[in-house]
Amino acid sequence: MTTQEAAALLRQQDRILILTHRRPDGDTVGCAAALCAALRQLGKTAYIHPNPDITNINRVYAQPYWAPEDFSPDFVVSVDIAARQLFYPAAEQYLQRVDLAIDHHPSQEFFARETCLEADRAACGEIIYAICRELGEITQEIALPLYAAIATDTGCFVYANTTANTHAVAAALLETGIDYFSVNKRHFRTKTPRRLALEADLIAHMEYFDEGRGAVMTIPLSLMERLGATEEDAEDLSSLLTVVEGVDCGALLRELQPGEWKLSLRTGANGRVNASEVCRGFGGGGHAMAAGATIQGSLEEVKQAVIAAAQAAGAKEQGTASC
Repeated sequence: MTTQEAAALLRQQDRILILTHRRPDGDTVGCAAALCAALRQLGKTAYIHPNPDITNINRVYAQPYWAPEDFSPDFVVSVDIAARQLFYPAAEQYLQRVDLAIDHHPSQEFFARETCLEADRAACGEIIYAICRELGEITQEIALPLYAAIATDTGCFVYANTTANTHAVAAALLETGIDYFSVNKRHFRTKTPRRLALEADLIAHMEYFDEGRGAVMTIPLSLMERLGATEEDAEDLSSLLTVVEGVDCGALLRELQPGEWKLSLRTGANGRVNASEVCRGFGGGGHAMAAGATIQGSLEEVKQAVIAAAQAAGAKEQGTASC
């Protein structure tokens, strides 16, 4: 479904509920808030399903749109959700009821009745922007969370997924007069002492593999507890792996509960390792250069499995290139 078709479908609906994904980032939250604002601008009854995993840094965008407990939707939309496993427990009741999925992940599972997928977009926010333009005026209320969505999914426009369209959309959002400086300061230029302590520990204990082309960082629950770190302190720590010279495959393993680890894999633009393919082998997915999965096992078991999969993917790509 194109963005024009998605907008036309949304115009026909009312009593709309918008879903974000498990451990929501700026893209899914910003998209949900912007779409909700655009739908309300049309006079629609629209809400965001309350996500218990949301961090304070992203809560500011979604808080005005949380659905009341007794809200019963007639139409359900998911934003930036590629896979069924990304539905948090409270949202799983809608897994079979998603009427429209709006997404930019190549690993999209097509669980919804209709899907608006543009896998070449750096952020889902770019797709939501196109839909909101079809729905009406892009006000500051819509533009601010959309800017946060796009800025966070591109690392403030430094990741290799950033395109000319990304910059064009961001420029259009800035023209509405939003306070983009505060958004950038909140997301990219402010760190708690606990966050700095986490970064210091990760860097001090980082392990290399594959002749220095790969690196792995680990965050056991014991480290979070020792530092008194919160979910917000641990957000987007995988970006540390992308700044290490010579590393084009970085894995962050974070323990969510005993024996359960969240893998965040970041790979280089040289294409030596496809992050999505590696994570798909663990039941996850994402993009070629940024993907994730949830893996069960001890730290050593999980770490060795991830390293082996990354090395195998790199060797496969090199073999293909040599042919």
